[in-house]
Amino acid sequence: MILAVDVGTSVLKAGLFEASGAVQARAEAPLTLVADPDPLRHEIDAREWISAFRTLTTRLKITGATGLRAVVVSGNGPTFVPLGADGSPLSNAMTWMDRRGVEEARIVAEKRGSPTDAAFYLPKALWVLRHQPDIYERTRFFLSCPEYVTYVLTGTAVTFLPTPQYTRSIMWDADAVRSLGMDPDKFPSFVAPGTFVGTVTAAGANASGLPEGVRVFAGAPDFIVSLLGTATVASGRACIRSGTSEGINLCSSRETVDKRLLCVQHIARGFFNVSGVISTSGKALEWFKNATGRGAAAYETVLDDITSVPPGANRLLFLPYLAGERAPIWDPCARGAFIGLTLNHGRRDMTRAVVESVAYAIRDVIEVMEEAGVSVHDLRITGSPARSSLWNQIKADVTGRRILVPAQADSDLAGDACLALFGLGEFETLAAASEATVRMGAVFEPDAERGRVYEEMFGLYRESYTGLRAVFSKLATPRSQS
Repeated sequence: MILAVDVGTSVLKAGLFEASGAVQARAEAPLTLVADPDPLRHEIDAREWISAFRTLTTRLKITGATGLRAVVVSGNGPTFVPLGADGSPLSNAMTWMDRRGVEEARIVAEKRGSPTDAAFYLPKALWVLRHQPDIYERTRFFLSCPEYVTYVLTGTAVTFLPTPQYTRSIMWDADAVRSLGMDPDKFPSFVAPGTFVGTVTAAGANASGLPEGVRVFAGAPDFIVSLLGTATVASGRACIRSGTSEGINLCSSRETVDKRLLCVQHIARGFFNVSGVISTSGKALEWFKNATGRGAAAYETVLDDITSVPPGANRLLFLPYLAGERAPIWDPCARGAFIGLTLNHGRRDMTRAVVESVAYAIRDVIEVMEEAGVSVHDLRITGSPARSSLWNQIKADVTGRRILVPAQADSDLAGDACLALFGLGEFETLAAASEATVRMGAVFEPDAERGRVYEEMFGLYRESYTGLRAVFSKLATPRSQS
């Protein structure tokens, strides 16, 4: 058996997989972000990842008799935690949503000569150096969440590097670290996904509940393993990783150069990964649920409530920029907004507008991809929102693309299993492991009539941000600085 674990933003998931890719058992445990009034700060206590991990090993009844051959841990990113010499977190982890390092991102971009987002690793490390120098000095290693969990299991600190090109974008290289006045030794050495890291130590077994001696292989960021778990390993296939955020990753036979997108080597050799991430998608619906007093309502109930609302939400738009926005506008000052509200609109119209806004944001990224000269043939969707037939159909209608839903809903876990099978020598390539073990389930075809409605609304969606961009910038500036 293979244990696949994924550290999400709000939930930690684990699954026991057979070599065929079939899931024998699955469990999950909730994770809670630290409450903070600052809209740019999004933290979590890293120790919660370990306690949740142990909860899942108990639920899955993992023992020495389980026949566990390998463990792989993936997770959200860029999430960043500083560890002391004893391996303990020195502060809360800065999650991928944390964008406090806007000024640091500007400095990093200037040093590197390329665009850098505040969510990336170097701006976060630089923020710690500039604002928490005592923590920086005591830091032995900076790690992301799956790397921290792997470190607890094995006692070995490594950095998962999907492909070498990531050192020039989301990640770092030693020269860049030095140019910013930081110590490269605080950034562990890179290893490729699927690389053998070590075995579960006695301390790791005590912390996790796993048997001592089980082999642990390097994982990857969640959006990378989802490519394997959706078989997005051929040109023209795109993976939409739905959840708190929305990551669109296209497998392309050609490289693109467009500052609105990221383009690096694909984890499947011979291809490129053209990508864009939407900051708050599922998180936007969660926010609206809570804001309207329906926080306890199941998402299925909320979505069922809008089936009678026509496409276009009765001429109502929503901009889902509740934590700034990444692709394709890269604007940390962007804000959420309902546009077109009248006395005739109610909660259901507003809910539908929020749901549709995610599809508009996806199309915004896809159109930029095609403007850059690459083709998007189909969209393979994964994550909790992929369970909603209504939301899948809306995304198909808005984008004009066929939506495919993998039979194994947890594609991040399925991708972890592919890494383990590759690491164990069961397959010669990661793409071969993916094609052999991943199967598609439901298919959603775009509807032409609904598509015409969305064509107009999408144009207005784009115009809305353009018209409000200066207003957002002013709203994001504290009064004392205006």
